[in-house]
Amino acid sequence: MRRYVLRVVSLAAALGLWQALTSLNIDLWLRFSQFPTVTDVARAFAARLSGPDYWTDLTDSLTRILTGFLLAAVLGVATGVLVARSRLAEDLLGPLLEVVRPIPAIALVPVAILLFPSNEQGIVFITCTAAFFPVLVSTRHAVRALTPTWEEAVRTMGGGRWRILGSVVLPGALPGVFGGLSVGIGVSWICVISAEMISGQYGVGYRTWQDYTVVDYPGVFVGMVTIGVLGWVTSTAVELLGRRLTRWLPRTAYVPGAARPPRPARSVKPTPTAPAAVPGGPASEEVRDEHLV
Repeated sequence: MRRYVLRVVSLAAALGLWQALTSLNIDLWLRFSQFPTVTDVARAFAARLSGPDYWTDLTDSLTRILTGFLLAAVLGVATGVLVARSRLAEDLLGPLLEVVRPIPAIALVPVAILLFPSNEQGIVFITCTAAFFPVLVSTRHAVRALTPTWEEAVRTMGGGRWRILGSVVLPGALPGVFGGLSVGIGVSWICVISAEMISGQYGVGYRTWQDYTVVDYPGVFVGMVTIGVLGWVTSTAVELLGRRLTRWLPRTAYVPGAARPPRPARSVKPTPTAPAAVPGGPASEEVRDEHLV
């Protein structure tokens, strides 16, 4: 409860500071007099909620982000596993992916306009591309970091390639996969809003840009707050899903300020047949290894 209270207090303090700086027209180096106050944004937000355009924009942006993100999740995980498990796939796809990966997804807007017959499909393509590479890279590293002993154990018990994939590779890589998904959903929101500003007709990004062109700054902040809340909700949903699917992982509860309990001392049974330990010799190494075991 204390942590939740601190979070609410920090948010309230930020809003209070915003209200004070804008209402008093503080102009030191940053021009807070140009900003709308919190009350202005709240009134604009209430007016938007009562109209149909806000909910239409919200639905369009969520549809685009979910469609592109789901496509990126499927393609990114499949490609990451393929590249990590197959040398042939790594040689064929690796160079192409590494060349395309540094290109910002928003720079692909002209490509999407030329390639797809409608702006809607182009925006979904940009969203998918933005989330694809974080998921791909995280999945590839997670698969390569798996312990080979698990795969050897499955092979020893008669398991084939698909059994290894379903019992070892995918479950073992899930923590890394969801790390990439968490990053991908945030990057997707950045790119879908930018794509809506450039080539969209509806959506939160399109409406925010329209408010800026008509100098409706409270409306601009309404769009910014909406984008932040939507990004937080979707990122939290991905994180909760990841925790649900990786319940088998050991977890420790973090308590700030709490002292870590001392580790219980292990009793080492004396070895009657142990040779005399010579500093730096092989006998001392054997004794040390036995002590560690």
